[in-house]
Amino acid sequence: MDDELARLRTVADYQFGAGAGAALFPPTEEFEVTHSTSGRPRQVRAEAGRLVSYGTDGRFTLGLEGGRRLVATLPKPAARVVVGSESEPFVRDGKNVFAKFVQAVDDDVRPNDEVAVVHTDGDVLAVGRAELAADAMRDFEAGMAVKVRAGAEAKAD
Repeated sequence: MDDELARLRTVADYQFGAGAGAALFPPTEEFEVTHSTSGRPRQVRAEAGRLVSYGTDGRFTLGLEGGRRLVATLPKPAARVVVGSESEPFVRDGKNVFAKFVQAVDDDVRPNDEVAVVHTDGDVLAVGRAELAADAMRDFEAGMAVKVRAGAEAKAD
């Protein structure tokens, strides 16, 4: 299990940047790793929820808890797309993010990258797959910027 987590940390560091592996899979925490019939890791869960799924392409897809951990650890704006209050309820509900509502984005985001969608106050609203490069998200007034996979439920007041 330790070797497997070390490999998963390496993949996370490569995909999201240095420090992502330790953020997603801290050595002091217990994880549940499900495997395919061939023995390949499929999903990694912590007590707080699903962190990542490991795709057949060798890349992670983020779960909400994984997105929260990356946002809490990686320097701004790494692996994030920032939106304002106007689109917050829709994104929390799992609706896609459109380019005209993007207020900031990590310069390194490319199409098909996994990102966390974050409110301007830093709260993680959703996780999903970038459909546009960072420059296009900033420049376009139309088009889908992020295909949201999972939205965070609204905070209880």
